[in-house]
Amino acid sequence: MSMLDKLKGLLKGHEDQARQGADKAGDAFNEKTQNKYQGQVDTAKQKLDEQLGNQPPRDEY
Repeated sequence: MSMLDKLKGLLKGHEDQARQGADKAGDAFNEKTQNKYQGQVDTAKQKLDEQLGNQPPRDEY
């Protein structure tokens, strides 16, 4: 079992909390770096959404 499979198992049923945590961490990172890496942070959040299987409404990006 890969690490990704283990993480998915731990997150099952808690996708919204994981998404909120990633959003909060991304926002804090953007604030610290003065949005220098905003594109990469947004891409990482999109990849997380894809892995969780729940796509949020498009207006959140």
